[in-house]
Amino acid sequence: MDTSSAVVVVLLATLAAVVLSMGAAAVRAKQLDKVAVVDIAWGLGFVVIALVAALVGLAADDADARRWLVLLLVAVWGGRLGWHVRSRAIGDHQGKEDPRYTEMLGGSLSEVGMGVAVRRVFAVQGGVQWFVALPVSIGAVVATEHVWLVAVGVVVWAIGFAFETIGDRQLAAYKATPKDERPQVMETGLWAWTRHPNYFGDACMWWGLWLTAGLASGWVVGLATIACPAAMTFFIRNVTGAKLLEKTMMQRPGFPEYAERVPLFFPRPPRSKH
Repeated sequence: MDTSSAVVVVLLATLAAVVLSMGAAAVRAKQLDKVAVVDIAWGLGFVVIALVAALVGLAADDADARRWLVLLLVAVWGGRLGWHVRSRAIGDHQGKEDPRYTEMLGGSLSEVGMGVAVRRVFAVQGGVQWFVALPVSIGAVVATEHVWLVAVGVVVWAIGFAFETIGDRQLAAYKATPKDERPQVMETGLWAWTRHPNYFGDACMWWGLWLTAGLASGWVVGLATIACPAAMTFFIRNVTGAKLLEKTMMQRPGFPEYAERVPLFFPRPPRSKH
């Protein structure tokens, strides 16, 4: 299979994988009456895409072993994320829907119906998922042109993974401390550098994957897919992640003052309190 044919095949195969994985998530959401199940399908769905792309790459003339490295990076990220959000997506809120999705849908799943949930959540997230994963998909069926960019990409990915995992652990430790023994706001460790180290880390990892799977495949592939990590960064920072969460966080005592000292997204060295 030549490269151009392989690109067409991998794009169609990964699109089919997204439809199936989001379809399965929608069925499970209906069973649990919780759209938040899609949070689990988000991370794991990227793993499915990377696996399908790597398998298609076996038949591509120009593909090389880099696809397995990319699959490993995506699997580590997506598997950890799916495991991390599982309790929040299924078990939190006393069995009720995540407030984010209640606002997005205009009510609970039972109130608005599956059609609305599919149009506003599952189809949208599935489309974004397929688009963001384009560097991973295309990179699995083309040859590596710039090996040094693979190394740079892995380093960037590792920095992002460290921010996400360490940030999540620090926040979990903070929440596990009794309220009367902890400060009003988590502002130590990475949380003194950025108000959302986990979201920053997530975005950073996708830039690393773009470098490893996209730009390392050549300047044409890199330029054609640069909008993918840029879109992920935009959504994480401005739409579904940091800014959406801060709508409620700003109501908490001490958070506005914390926000004046610590940047929203991109890290910088901590500033002393005045």
